Amino acid sequence: MAKVSPMMALPVLVFAGFIGLALVGMMREDPNSLPSAREGQPAPPVVLTAFPGKPGFDDAILRDGTVKVVNYWASWCAPCRIEHPNLQALQDEGLAIYGINYKDQQANAASFLDELGDPYTAIGRDEKGRMALDWGVYGVPETYVIDGEGTIILRHAGPLTERVIEKTLRPALERARQK
Repeated sequence: MAKVSPMMALPVLVFAGFIGLALVGMMREDPNSLPSAREGQPAPPVVLTAFPGKPGFDDAILRDGTVKVVNYWASWCAPCRIEHPNLQALQDEGLAIYGINYKDQQANAASFLDELGDPYTAIGRDEKGRMALDWGVYGVPETYVIDGEGTIILRHAGPLTERVIEKTLRPALERARQK
């Protein structure tokens, strides 16, 4: 009788483990969302370069008692173009949106805003992406809802579509206002 090696079971066990992890991942409430360790914590320090010709912002503004949205964007980012009209619509409703231009050339960023409009209450530049690391940014666009005390209520990675605005952003804004 041939002896069966325990090593023969290893590929089956590895495959079963992979299937188990995939099933757990698919059973999450929103399998497309990226987790954020920053939600419920104070927003990290604001350290930005000025955006010429535009008002800037700092830590004190993020903690001034009003709810606001912080949006990381770049002119080279295709999804940023997709969300831009939605940002403009939110600004038209009176929502304070603070823009952080991420790893971008100043001239390109200015042209982007000249072409599509400027939905931002204030803008700063994160030229090297150092502040983005502190905020936990994976890539642009990313949007944060900040309550009046400077606490991060929501982080959304990806463009703000109409669906995301209605199902995710507006409820987070309401939670921020109730704090």
